[in-house]
Amino acid sequence: MQMQLFSITLIIIIINCVISYIAINNPTVMNKLILTPYWVERKNEYYRFLTSGFIHADYKHLIFNMISLYFFGYIVEAWLGTSLYIIMYLAAIVISDIPTYLKYKNNSNYASLGASGAVSAVIFASILLHPINLIFIYFIPMPAFVFGILYLAYSYYMDKQNRDHINHSAHFYGAVVGIAFIGILYPSTIPAMFETILGGIQRLLG
Repeated sequence: MQMQLFSITLIIIIINCVISYIAINNPTVMNKLILTPYWVERKNEYYRFLTSGFIHADYKHLIFNMISLYFFGYIVEAWLGTSLYIIMYLAAIVISDIPTYLKYKNNSNYASLGASGAVSAVIFASILLHPINLIFIYFIPMPAFVFGILYLAYSYYMDKQNRDHINHSAHFYGAVVGIAFIGILYPSTIPAMFETILGGIQRLLG
């Protein structure tokens, strides 16, 4: 697929980079934009659901998310078109953080940030559309649907363990948003995905 020089995906990446750079270097901006469920609950600062999706904890966090968005975003953008792509991306930012909000709304020390929920939605929308395309994880190739299963299982497990400072819940529910968005708007993509997977397995075995 030929990548456009200017696209919504590129614009989103630029916006993320600019806002994240400002927030990383300005704690006041960071604190104003980050998702803090405690203050959302008590001050009705619902804008944080959206703004937190455009800031990152550090440059490593930012670069990883934006590289992922770059490679998968163009595929989904070309398939959905500009308007639906923007709607899915923004909806995923908000919806993926709702479980986090409900879980931590009484915890004054908890905060969450990053585009991971939206990026997960984009990745899983791409997996739904191209389930047997190869994805390379640490140079190890695997079919996209296999990566998807492992990713969902890992995110769910790590969220239940609650051992680190990563919002695995947003990753999991962002992925669900991506699948649901495509599947609801275009129901034929669901059986088509399974047919493609079964066809790929049959060719592999046979």
